[in-house]
Amino acid sequence: MAQIRIRNTNELITGEENVRSFLTVQGVLYEHWDRNKLDEALREKFVLTDEEKQVILHTYEEEIRDLAARRGYQTWDLISLSDATPNIEELLKKFEQLHTHTEDEVRAITAGNGIFIIKGSDDIGYMDVILEAGDVISVPESKPHYFTLMENRQIVAVRLFIETEGWIAHPFEDNAFQKA
Repeated sequence: MAQIRIRNTNELITGEENVRSFLTVQGVLYEHWDRNKLDEALREKFVLTDEEKQVILHTYEEEIRDLAARRGYQTWDLISLSDATPNIEELLKKFEQLHTHTEDEVRAITAGNGIFIIKGSDDIGYMDVILEAGDVISVPESKPHYFTLMENRQIVAVRLFIETEGWIAHPFEDNAFQKA
């Protein structure tokens, strides 16, 4: 279940409804999918064949299509990151830069965990949204954020897009932002 840490106050927000309510006020969509729908053999697997990726997408097809229909997403895929991922350090450097997008950044975590660092309202500042399997988040277009992995450096996530080109980041400079 997702947790939120407000960086300015170190306040921790837990519990599905509390997380959903808080993120809704910040303009961020949060949902939760049943993590137990996924075959147990794929719940902790981070190096996936194309066939296994299709099994995961098929398992969550109803949820994906529902979210896509509600929010206008046109395409989706699956990303799997771990220390076994080729060029993982270069990918993380790209992800770990504060940026925005011209569309929502949507992730449905099916295995592992990660953190979105998101700029909230002026009174909140930056927050760490800690996600695990079953958590679904949509960071709105133009909202400054970045993503990173947890210490175990393992995640599998469905990505949904409006633009068929996929993930396109636009750097965002903020002197008030501190990485850690």
